[in-house]
Amino acid sequence: MDTGKDVDVCVVGAGPVGLTLAIALRRLGLRVRIVDKAPAARHETRALVIWARAREALDALGVGELLRHHGVELDAVTIHARDRFLGELTTGWALSAHARPLTIEQHDIARLLRKELARLGTRVEWNTEVTDVQLHEDRAAFTLRHGDGGVESAAAPWIVGCEGTASVVRDRLGIAFEGRRRTGLQVVQGRARPTRSLGERPGRGHIFLAPHRSLLAFPLTGGGFLFFCFRDGPDPTPPAAPTMAELRELIADTARMPGLRLDTTEPPRTNRARFVDRAAARLRHGRALLAGDAAHTWAPVGGHGVNVGILGAHNLAWKLAAVHRGQADERLLDTYDEEQRRTAARYIRETRFDFMEPPLPPLGHRAFTATVPGALARRGFRHPLDLRLGNLRPSDLRREHRGGALSRHHPARHRRRGPRAGDRVPDAGVTAGGSPVARRLHTLLAYEWWTLLLHAARAEPRVLDALHETCVRFSAPVRILPVTPRDRVEAGRLWHPDDLCLVRPDGYVGLVAPLARTALLHDYLAALARPVPHARRD
Repeated sequence: MDTGKDVDVCVVGAGPVGLTLAIALRRLGLRVRIVDKAPAARHETRALVIWARAREALDALGVGELLRHHGVELDAVTIHARDRFLGELTTGWALSAHARPLTIEQHDIARLLRKELARLGTRVEWNTEVTDVQLHEDRAAFTLRHGDGGVESAAAPWIVGCEGTASVVRDRLGIAFEGRRRTGLQVVQGRARPTRSLGERPGRGHIFLAPHRSLLAFPLTGGGFLFFCFRDGPDPTPPAAPTMAELRELIADTARMPGLRLDTTEPPRTNRARFVDRAAARLRHGRALLAGDAAHTWAPVGGHGVNVGILGAHNLAWKLAAVHRGQADERLLDTYDEEQRRTAARYIRETRFDFMEPPLPPLGHRAFTATVPGALARRGFRHPLDLRLGNLRPSDLRREHRGGALSRHHPARHRRRGPRAGDRVPDAGVTAGGSPVARRLHTLLAYEWWTLLLHAARAEPRVLDALHETCVRFSAPVRILPVTPRDRVEAGRLWHPDDLCLVRPDGYVGLVAPLARTALLHDYLAALARPVPHARRD
C-alpha cells in the first residue's frame, strides 16, 4: 500500500473527484497518497446522476460496470404542473454505449470508488487535514494534522486539492475564488418513501413544477425516491438541515398531494444547500493543482457538477503522469487549466438560462408550462430536449475543447463531416485487427496511450511506416490503429479516409490532418512531447 513516505502525488479530498483522480493516477503507475479531514466516509444527500460522458470516462478507468450494477439507468422523466400531466422526456438517443443517465447516490459512488482504489493498493487516510502548503521547484511540501493531534511534515512532487469549496490548498496558495453567490435559490433534499404512488417503475423519474419551486423525484435502487426541491431562498443565512415535516410539506404542496405522508428510508437523510457560482482564477500553480469543487462550483441545476469534476480528473491524470515521467513539458498541465476553466465558465453561464428546474415566478411559470405540452408533441423538438433532459445546454457528449492548445484541425479538404479537433471522438461501430466482428470504437481506445486512427483501406505499408517513424521520435506513447467503419452510416460519423485522427488518452481528438502530411503529425507531437534519442527508439 502507498504510504506518505514515498509518493508521487498527494490528493487532498476523498470525494468522487479526488477518488477518480487517484484511481486514474494509479492505473498510470503513479504512487498516490489520498487524505481527507473527515473522520470517516460521509453519507450526505447530494449528487445523484452520472451522465453519458462521465460514464464513458469511468468506463475507461475500469469502474463503469461496477457503478452500473449499483445504480438505476433513467429511461424516462414525466413532467407535471401541479396535478396536470404535461408530457414525458425519454432518454436513450445519445450515440454512446451509455445513452441513459445513471442515477446513483454520491455516497455510493464514493464507496465503490474507494473499493476500487483499495484494490489498486491505496486507501484513504481519514482524519488527516492539510493545514499548510509550500511549493518548491521540485516538490510540494505540506503539513498534515492527524486526528490524534499529531502533526506531520510531508512532501510529494505534486499536490492536488480536491477538498471542496473551502479548499485549504487553494487558500494557502493565494488563488482567488472568483464569482458571486446565487441569490434567491436553495435546494431541499431528502430520501423517503411516499405513501402515495408516484409510479415506482424502475428508471422513471418525475418533475413537478409550481410557482416559486420545482420538485424532482428519482427512484433509488433500495426503494423509495430521492427528492430535490428547488425553491426560493429569501433568507440568506444557512439554516439547519430540513426536517422530514418540511420535506413532506414541500412535496405535498408542489405535487398537489395534500394527504401525502412520507416513510423515512434507512438511513434517513436530508440536506439543505445554497449556492455560489465561482471558479478559481487558475487551476495550476507550480506543483499544485485544483480539481472538483475546489476549482469551480455552481448551483446543481441539471446535476452536472460532479460530472464535470470527474471529467476534469480524467483530463488531468494522464497529463500529470506524462509530465511527472518526463514525457512532456510542464506546459501540458496548463492545457488542463485552460480546458477545465473554459468548461466551468460555460456551465456557470448556461445554468442561469435553465427554465426547467430553477423556481419561476407565477407569470413565468404559467408561460413556461403552457408551452411544454406543444413542444414535447413535436418530435423535432423532443429529441433535442431528450439530449438535454430539460436543460437549455448541449448534451455533455457535445462538450468540446476546440480552439485549445491541444486541438489542431488541418483536414485534407474542407467539409463538415466527422469530428473536429477538440471534439469527443465518436463511439462509432468499426472493425479492426482483422476481426470481422464490429465493436464500438471506444472499446479499442486506452487511457494509457494516444491512439492514431486511420481508415484500414488507406493503411498501406509505406503509410504505416511513415506514421511509425514519426511517432517513435517522441516520448508520447502512440498506438497506430487502422479501422473500418461498420457501414455507411458509421462512416459518416468518422473522419475522411484521406485524413488521420490522433485521439488523446481521455478520448478527445487532438489532431486531424492529411495522411500524406506526416510533417503536421511531427509538429503536433513535437509541441506536446519530449524527443526520444535515436538509440532508444523502438
